Amino acid sequence: MSHTISEDRFIRQEPVKKLISWAEDGAERCVVIEGLYSSAKAFAISAAAVKGIHLILLNNREDAVYCSGDLYKLIDKERVFFFPPSKNFSHKSVNKDSSHQVQRTAAINAVKEYLEGSSKFKSIVLVGYPHSITELVINKKSLDSSILKISRGDTLSHDFVRETLLAYSFERVDFVSEPGQFALRGGLIDLFSYSDNRPWRLDFFGDTVEKIKVFDIDSQRSLEERECVEIFPDIYETPQIEQESIFSFAQGKSTLWITDEQYFRSQIKLIEEHKREGEIIFGSKELSTILESHKKALFAPVSREFESIQRIVFHTTPQPVFNKNFELLAKDISQKISQGYEVSILSENPNQTERISSIFSSLEGVGHTHFDAEKISIHEGFIDHNAKICLYTDHQIFERYHRVKPHRTVEKSERLTINEINSFEIGDYIVHIDHGVGQFGGLVKTQTAGKQQEAVKLIYKDGDVIFVSIHGLHRIARYKSKDSQPPKIYKLGTGAWQKLKSQTKSKVKDIARDLIELYSKRRDARGFAFSGDTFMQNELEASFIYEDTPDQIKATSAIKEDMEMEFPMDRLVCGDVGFGKTELAIRAAFKAVADSKQVAVLVPTTILALQHYKTFTARLKDFPCNISYISRLKTAGEIKETSESIESGKTDIIIGTHRLLNKEIKFKDLGLLIIDEEQKFGVSAKERLRQLKLNVDTLTLTATPIPRTLQFSLLGARDLSIINTPPPNRLPVQTEVIDFNEEIIRDAINYEMERGGQVFFVHNRVEDIRSVEEIVRRLCPGVKSCIGHGKMEPANLEKTVLDFMMGDYDVMIATTIVENGIDIPNANTIIINQAQNFGLSDLHQLRGRVGRSNVKAFCYLIIPSVSSLTDEARRRIRAIETFSDLGSGFNIAMQDLDIRGAGNMLGAEQSGFIAEMGFETYQRILAEAFTEIREERELAGAKEGKDEDIGDSGRFRAGAKREEIAYINDCSIDTDLEILIPDSYINITAEKIRLYKELDAIKEAKELQRFTDEMQDRFGPLPEEARQLTFIVKLRWLAIELGFEKIILKNGILIAYFVSNQLSGYYASAKFASILQFLQKQHKRFRVKEQKEKLYITVDNVLSVEQAYNIFLEMKL
Repeated sequence: MSHTISEDRFIRQEPVKKLISWAEDGAERCVVIEGLYSSAKAFAISAAAVKGIHLILLNNREDAVYCSGDLYKLIDKERVFFFPPSKNFSHKSVNKDSSHQVQRTAAINAVKEYLEGSSKFKSIVLVGYPHSITELVINKKSLDSSILKISRGDTLSHDFVRETLLAYSFERVDFVSEPGQFALRGGLIDLFSYSDNRPWRLDFFGDTVEKIKVFDIDSQRSLEERECVEIFPDIYETPQIEQESIFSFAQGKSTLWITDEQYFRSQIKLIEEHKREGEIIFGSKELSTILESHKKALFAPVSREFESIQRIVFHTTPQPVFNKNFELLAKDISQKISQGYEVSILSENPNQTERISSIFSSLEGVGHTHFDAEKISIHEGFIDHNAKICLYTDHQIFERYHRVKPHRTVEKSERLTINEINSFEIGDYIVHIDHGVGQFGGLVKTQTAGKQQEAVKLIYKDGDVIFVSIHGLHRIARYKSKDSQPPKIYKLGTGAWQKLKSQTKSKVKDIARDLIELYSKRRDARGFAFSGDTFMQNELEASFIYEDTPDQIKATSAIKEDMEMEFPMDRLVCGDVGFGKTELAIRAAFKAVADSKQVAVLVPTTILALQHYKTFTARLKDFPCNISYISRLKTAGEIKETSESIESGKTDIIIGTHRLLNKEIKFKDLGLLIIDEEQKFGVSAKERLRQLKLNVDTLTLTATPIPRTLQFSLLGARDLSIINTPPPNRLPVQTEVIDFNEEIIRDAINYEMERGGQVFFVHNRVEDIRSVEEIVRRLCPGVKSCIGHGKMEPANLEKTVLDFMMGDYDVMIATTIVENGIDIPNANTIIINQAQNFGLSDLHQLRGRVGRSNVKAFCYLIIPSVSSLTDEARRRIRAIETFSDLGSGFNIAMQDLDIRGAGNMLGAEQSGFIAEMGFETYQRILAEAFTEIREERELAGAKEGKDEDIGDSGRFRAGAKREEIAYINDCSIDTDLEILIPDSYINITAEKIRLYKELDAIKEAKELQRFTDEMQDRFGPLPEEARQLTFIVKLRWLAIELGFEKIILKNGILIAYFVSNQLSGYYASAKFASILQFLQKQHKRFRVKEQKEKLYITVDNVLSVEQAYNIFLEMKL
């Protein structure tokens, strides 16, 4: 590793030289180290641990993770091994942890290789803590006999590998996603060993191992090739294996570094006292023996027996606390430099150090403040008075949580979870675009002229059945709706479904026309063009304590660009809870105030008004800006005074509920309207907003995701900014699934109380919510609790929530009303009762109520026994438990949040249509409606001689190049050829359907190439039947482009039908004329016919789809 300037200066000091000398060949068996604080300990260890095996023993897991994180930066991270126990000892529970198992096995293997002389490193470093040391490890002899080594070119049979893996207790699965799993597919074996955090793919040619590749869990795609792999069994669950301590495994050759020897001993004793009956662990007696026999460095203070030991004395102090006071920081840096210190600010993100520089340069009376910026991140900064260096970390300066992920962590597969949630199960409700809602009856095989084909069976009312060809799966979708009520199943041939479809499309068109009309009017209206950024604007943005995410940067610049234009802005910012939307609103508001304009911030509830008032006030306290709010909490006199202040222009930013829209509130010069969660306002409030929006810049914020297809459809009617990236360094919420265990509930509440926090207890039944409060009071007698639910008087509910916000209560027992934007940073534990009854999005948003500060947050999901849950509930609970990071669960919650987003965007009536036809089908009709309206507008524009287009940016652009009109949007293909994914290639029905659907939905050649590459990588070379399947997709693209609505390829004859609507503009187009010209030249090969007013062509002797595709390609050229 290349050393930074500060590391070099640290290493050159006398105490470090003594430490290196002792570690390499010092005769002393023990040394005591004094005066090292914060991350200075990691600096000292990294300098001395250059030879041999080093075991660093910390007080707890958190310290071990941070110490590992520092060492990753200071020495080669591949020789630093985080050494946890095989299980995760979290708050009151012990769970199997695949990352822990891999990290522990990798460390044990590294020690084995080092002792054998096969390690590529001169030294290895293990970082452990009491729980990881008390657990015994497999002994070397047992380990050697358990490892299966496979190299490229080896000859071994599939059966041998399969039997060995089963003997190792590996589980056979469809797709490998965690250690201890394997999958067999043709000539491929995927397996996940316990010694690596990524799985491997063995590619066989006969019985020879041709290739070994590492692959990605999420995409299941290969990443890199390996020469050989070592497969480790689960060495923690295997019975009758001989075990020993990690010290014995290392044959007594490790050097120990103990940060707090007395505390470490007490923790070992505590674990010993609480061990299970019959459990053999490494205990206090064994620790005393090890401390006597091993070479060790103890960080002071130490117990009496070590007081007379040789000492190496450093002189460091922790980084001072500046409380985000940059003047204080600047003065400290200048003072240190004048005293001969070298000051460095450490950050992995150069933008952060640039922000600090820019803040310093904007401070008055501070002068030029120089510091070195080093692109490295450590846990805690320090000052070394011997080496004369100050290392300050950016996250401590900005008081941000510092997040470290231990190396060799096993990532979770979000994609596999989403696939599982969306997979088709027998009996699931499926919507066919032409026939309505039916039930899935499986993927069935049919015989046509002796050739095998596959189709999806759909069962309708009265047992009616249709078979959907695998080439038409883009026409079916899984039924999804906000309500869990089963949908109405349609009777085939009644026309009821067609009626619902046309009714929906007509209503959607009305909405779309209104949206586009309003957009047009606003583009023609004159607004106020705000001026460019002032120096104060830059200062405000630089003082934001979090790092801007890429999406925030993009949205900020889009908002400013809109505000600086002459027509009024209407931008919708959409992002998950805690993704930084409010910060964007504050920046926009300040930009307006800097141009002497007033800003109105409209929120749906009094509580949100108060919350926003607090946030805006805290953020803008150092800037010339008057902020006030209007709500029910103010007296009539106070409201009158505030409204006078608004009218006179004294108030720059006013925050309030729909009362702000009342006639008596008059603005002196309103320049910007910010609306939070517009969909929550009533009809009259929305109407008033429509009038206001026409000539005032408007910024709307929403936490409900807007579905991607809807985003695209709305592009011509609204400017959208989507914030999908979560803020970095945010702590994940520790999520645990429990039964109604009174001891765990009591401990969870008491733990939160002890650290001065508050608890949400969600119980969604108003009828027995009081009895839950009684249980809480019985379990925790001293706790102050309150109840909140939607059936309370609004004023009472508001008061209860406000009292809870002010800290008057410790526990709030409530229904899902807590989901609605209540932001209480002090509430960091949420307990959700009967969690199996909530949707994914509800659970995701409820959990988003905690973990909003720098404190570790907990979420407990109480469910009855897992065996009593439905499959769907089990999948939901597993998904929410697995993805606990902010942002990582977002895509999973999107699975049903989308539905809510669509309903909110387009109104309650549309929610009714979504419930009847399912979300995906509704989206499809919606997209069609918007496309038709655009075409209508374009045709109308063409008649009037205008050349107007709604471009990708969502803006109307004059003179834009218009795309060719598509006269049809689909083409059905029917064939008797054997075109399918054979069972011998993929025999997992759910995956087959998913792949058929994915292939059927592909619209671009690049995507099709990616799809085939992925198939070959994951399943082996494509069989001919599957290769022909890709030509079906290409053929459909070409047919739509050329104007063919239906293709039949049977008995070697190709029949292709032109557009069925005889009045279509297609027949007057240049495209049709050029096809006719081509057909006349090729009249011997092609025959043009008309039957029952349908025009079609026929071609004989077409024996494959690929051949049919090439024929159409000729026609196009």
